Amino acid sequence: MSFQLPSFDLSFFVASTLAEDLGPGGDITSAAVIPADARFAGTMDSRHAIVVAGLPVAEAFFRALDPQVVIERLVEDGQSVPAGTDLLRLHGLARAMLTAERSALNTVQHLSGIATMTRSYVDAIAGTGATLLDTRKTIPGLRALEKYATRMGGATNHRMGLWDAAMIKDNHVAVAGGVGPAVARAVAAGIARIIVEVDSIDQIEPALAAGATHLLLDNMNPATLRMAVGLVAGRVPTEASGGVRLDTIRAIAEAGVTYVSVGRLTQSAPAADIGLDFAAI
Repeated sequence: MSFQLPSFDLSFFVASTLAEDLGPGGDITSAAVIPADARFAGTMDSRHAIVVAGLPVAEAFFRALDPQVVIERLVEDGQSVPAGTDLLRLHGLARAMLTAERSALNTVQHLSGIATMTRSYVDAIAGTGATLLDTRKTIPGLRALEKYATRMGGATNHRMGLWDAAMIKDNHVAVAGGVGPAVARAVAAGIARIIVEVDSIDQIEPALAAGATHLLLDNMNPATLRMAVGLVAGRVPTEASGGVRLDTIRAIAEAGVTYVSVGRLTQSAPAADIGLDFAAI
């Protein structure tokens, strides 16, 4: 399979997802109703305007059950398409198509929903100079795919997990005895990227003095963000986070921050309305 993401095993994902759906008895409906040699033609299409994501994964579901299936991809992931756009055309064994249908659709609907919401946030901050980030608020087991979908929507990935950067938050600070001591311990541990959440202006200088490489300005209004950005004065990147909505993100970005992170991209995006219709051939 040509679709590859770091730390994501597509073959395992497809096999385990199908196994969950098939259970111990298989697709009893298709086995009972559809002749084994019957063939279908199918078209997957968007019912609303969307940003597409997940088509290679959908294709993998169909190929897993019918290696000879003929698939014509009509658009590419990351592409904005209007309502009524055909995304994929398929020809193959009817039973295999019906069995793979729900897993394929669920994946494309979910990922395209994330990509579509992400693009709306990217468009909202266009021209401000700020970059949209996602977060770790992802469904367990789907992080690689969901963060792929935010990239298709135009965002940049934040941390992929707990391993690729330190993020010192209020609970870490409380136990460590302050922002400065917490950051100093991360520096002493040899961590290169040290993101520090600050929820008040007076935490900025202690964090920077101790060695923070990135400041997350938590739940600050635009006026406070502008003040914080002025105090940082370009020494490290700044990130606005917390309660960011589509109707507030532009004012937040215009405060001069480097990044704006939005958890709802993966946490709350509605599924895209995508259908798949079959006809016997």
